Amino acid sequence: MNKKNHNPFSREIVILENEKSECDAIVARLHDNVIHRLHRTGAVIGISGGIDSSVTLALSVLALGAENVLGIMLPEKDSSGDSARFAQQLADKFNVRAITENITGALQGFGCYQRRDEAVKNIFPEYDPARYKMKIGVKNSGLYTNLPPLFSLVIIDDKGVEQSKRLPAPEFRQIEAASNFKQRCRMSMLYYHAERLHYAVIGTPNKHEVEQGFFVKYGDGGADIMPIGHLYKTQVYQLARYLGIPQEIIDRTPTTDTYSAEQTQQEFFYQLPFAQMDLLWYAYENKYDPSEVAPVMEMTVEQVKSVFVNFERKFKTTEYLRMAPIRE
Repeated sequence: MNKKNHNPFSREIVILENEKSECDAIVARLHDNVIHRLHRTGAVIGISGGIDSSVTLALSVLALGAENVLGIMLPEKDSSGDSARFAQQLADKFNVRAITENITGALQGFGCYQRRDEAVKNIFPEYDPARYKMKIGVKNSGLYTNLPPLFSLVIIDDKGVEQSKRLPAPEFRQIEAASNFKQRCRMSMLYYHAERLHYAVIGTPNKHEVEQGFFVKYGDGGADIMPIGHLYKTQVYQLARYLGIPQEIIDRTPTTDTYSAEQTQQEFFYQLPFAQMDLLWYAYENKYDPSEVAPVMEMTVEQVKSVFVNFERKFKTTEYLRMAPIRE
C-alpha cells in the first residue's frame, strides 16, 4: 500500500489531469516493452466489446501500428451476442485485423458445462440448461457489516421466472472452477496466435481487477503486459473518450459474460458502482482516515470503515492469484 497522500480528499481525486500525457506515457512504455524487452513485433489482444479491452486495443494500435495488432474474439455458447458485435465495431474503428475463435468445442472437451451443471443440480435438481439460465450473485454482500459475502445461485426459466438459493461453498467452488475453463481456454488461444506471429499477449485487466483479484489465474490474468493495470475504472473511461472508443461501448454496462444469465460485474463481485468504488479504493490504499472520506462520499464513518474492511479482505484473500510460482 502507498503512503498517505496528503491532498484533501475530494470527488475529483482520481480524475486524470491530462489524458494526452497519460496516454502518451502508456503508449511509450508499451512500445518499449513489446519491441525492446520482449523482442516481439506486435500484439495479440482478446476483444470482447468491453471498455477495458477496447482501450487496450486502441493503445496498442498507437504503440505498434494497426498492421501489427491482432484482435481475437473468443465466444462460447453462453456469450452475449452483443459482445461479438461490439468487438467487430471496435476492430473496424481502429482498422485492426480481427478473427473469431469459438471455444465452445474446447470447453465441451474439458467438461466445463457438464461439471458446472452438476453442481447447479445439487442445488436445483430441476435445472436443465436447455430450459434455464443461471448465474451467481451476492446474497448478502456484507459490505457494511464487516462480514464476508454470502453467494446465491440464481436460475431463470424460459418464462423469466427466477429462483434463488444460498450457494454452499463446495458447489460455489465447483461452478467457479468449471467456469474458469473459459478464461484459461481463451488465454491458450491468445498464446497460440501470439507464438505463431511472434507477437506479445497484451492483457486487459484494470487496477481493480488486478488488486481486488477479479481475474482468473493463468486465464485473463495470463499475459505478457498489462498496460492499464494501474488505472482506476474512472480513468479507463476517461481514456476511452479521449481515444475515440465507440460511444455504444462506452455506454455499455460492464458484465462478466461468463454465465448464461446476464450479470453485471457490480452484481457479482464489486458490490459498488465504479465511480464510488474508485474513490473509496483510492482513499483506502492512500490511507485516508474514514472521517475525511465519509462527508465527501455522503456516507457514515462506520460505512466507510466497513468498505475498507471489505477491500482489505479482498486484497488479502486474492494474493494467491497475484503470486508468481514459488521457486525453492
